[in-house]
Amino acid sequence: MEDKKVKKESKDRAQKNLEAFQDVAADIINALYYDGKEVVAGDNLIPAATETLYVSAEGVLKSQLEDVSKLEIESQRVKAQYYIANQTDCDRKMILRKAGYVGAAYREQYDGKMKDAYYPVNEFVLYWGKERWTAPNSLKDFLLKKEADPERVASIDEMGIHVYEMRHLPKKVRERFHSDMRIVVDYLAEGDSYCSDREIVHTEALVRMIMALGGDQDVDNVEKILNDIHVGREEKIKVCELFEQYVRKGRQEGRQEGRQEGMRFLILDNLEEGKTEEIIIKKLMRGYSLEQDEAKHYYDQCIMGMPLSLF
Repeated sequence: MEDKKVKKESKDRAQKNLEAFQDVAADIINALYYDGKEVVAGDNLIPAATETLYVSAEGVLKSQLEDVSKLEIESQRVKAQYYIANQTDCDRKMILRKAGYVGAAYREQYDGKMKDAYYPVNEFVLYWGKERWTAPNSLKDFLLKKEADPERVASIDEMGIHVYEMRHLPKKVRERFHSDMRIVVDYLAEGDSYCSDREIVHTEALVRMIMALGGDQDVDNVEKILNDIHVGREEKIKVCELFEQYVRKGRQEGRQEGRQEGMRFLILDNLEEGKTEEIIIKKLMRGYSLEQDEAKHYYDQCIMGMPLSLF
């Protein structure tokens, strides 16, 4: 259970890692929140606190963490704040979470923590789940589905939530992206056949995020993968070139695993038939084009119950 939690946290970090870059954050905000208009410049975004506090039902002070938070600064004044939340599950109470985050941010303005600066706080959700989003996107809808009195719900101040289903974005929306996020959303839409001449800017962060979204259980292994295919962490490389190298490496590893499994079968099958070590080693040499010491190495590993590894 603990191992599953650690892997989930690693995947969460993988998403935040790419989105935290100024150019990517601005691209997400412009492409989705502002319908493709170039409203926010990456150079004007700075990291903001992702933690807000609230008092629980037990009267205990607790913290809540947003995934990514950015302040937009222009002419030394705060123009707006943006919260980006990542969801892989359809959270039916997400609208209440928004109320907590946004309410806490406005409370800080009320308390004068931003030196008499007043600005809009915008929170939206990037939903990465495969199933479609079915949770209520407004406070009124949420309360009505919870069997609240419709007459009383009608008079409340409305609050909505912006949810973007990242695996189901139409092509015209995906084309609004200009950063590495364009690669992510196109890959999710087109699958393993996706190929592009786009140049990757944040190579390590991009690979880590695609691995996480693809269900890879070890997203912390990115540096080794990049080293194996001779790509630097921040080396700029085209999408097709990176994918081709990564897939080719996977095929090579697959062939090696198949070769090792074949040798194991040969050894065990001949042992069952009572063949001697000398005969089996000769069969390995002949069948797999091995030198005698290589064949002996694999034979010994199999006898000891060890997984076959390269000589």
